[in-house]
Amino acid sequence: MAKDHYSVLGVPRTAKPDAIQRAYRKLARKYHPDVNREPDAAEKFKEIGEAYDTLSDPETRARYDRFGADYRQYAGRGADSEGGGTGWGSGGPRPGRGAYGGAHVDMGGDVDWEDLLGGWFRQQGVGPAPGSDHEAELRLTLDEAIRGGRRTVRLAEPGGETRNYDVDVPPGVMDGQRIRLAGEGAGGRDGGRPGDLFLTVRIQQDARYRLKGRDIHFDLPVTPSEAALGARIKVNAPGGPVTIAVPEGSSSGRRLRLRGQGLPDPKGQPGNLYAEIRVMVPPRLSGEVRRLYEQLAAVSDFHPREGLL
Repeated sequence: MAKDHYSVLGVPRTAKPDAIQRAYRKLARKYHPDVNREPDAAEKFKEIGEAYDTLSDPETRARYDRFGADYRQYAGRGADSEGGGTGWGSGGPRPGRGAYGGAHVDMGGDVDWEDLLGGWFRQQGVGPAPGSDHEAELRLTLDEAIRGGRRTVRLAEPGGETRNYDVDVPPGVMDGQRIRLAGEGAGGRDGGRPGDLFLTVRIQQDARYRLKGRDIHFDLPVTPSEAALGARIKVNAPGGPVTIAVPEGSSSGRRLRLRGQGLPDPKGQPGNLYAEIRVMVPPRLSGEVRRLYEQLAAVSDFHPREGLL
């Protein structure tokens, strides 16, 4: 039993022409054999094209609504013959339309002929065909991601050979971002354009720094005296040396923000640098240092566990 054209497009029988066109475009892109590798994708693509070919033309649609699946044998009669007919009732393609192996494209409006039918022709080996795109990973350190610049990537080629590619890495590139090298993919066929090479950025984990979006987090070790009295501490951050002002009375876990010192963003606001206080004590105390700690303990009225005892 032939499938109902309205059901194929997922529209009601009362659907307006623009609704039918929108449904067709959505389904044609989904089931196009160039992008959908499911075994039945090509067959579904044919069904979608046939359904749209029928329902997009008012006269053919009227004939289909009247006679159902047998509408083709009434071409030139019935609904199409009223008013003199169109001269296209034989079932051949109408002006402005193409039907190749059941794959249909509307050559009017803003439907892209190459987008919808170019892949179909390529599958049949007709005419020029572009080369396929290639994918690879580009591994960067955090410092390289911050600074950007020219990088050379060595990739394996078919046949076991390797090739070097020069890549311009934009400053502030993020993990997962793709960099396109136009024309560096597989070669085209019969004069078709070559494909592209897409490099997916992978920022390597750093033992000192944690990247969250464009913000950079790291632990800042401080001595008990620096935490209690406050201090100005110079450290080598990923983007270069910075001086961090530690307020007096800082405990472990306190976060200090350095605005705009994170991953740069050429198109917007850069990330921030966050230093998280970690109060450290010496593992062993010399005689003099121990004596001073004992004196401090004797005079201190600080009780951090108040309410827990």
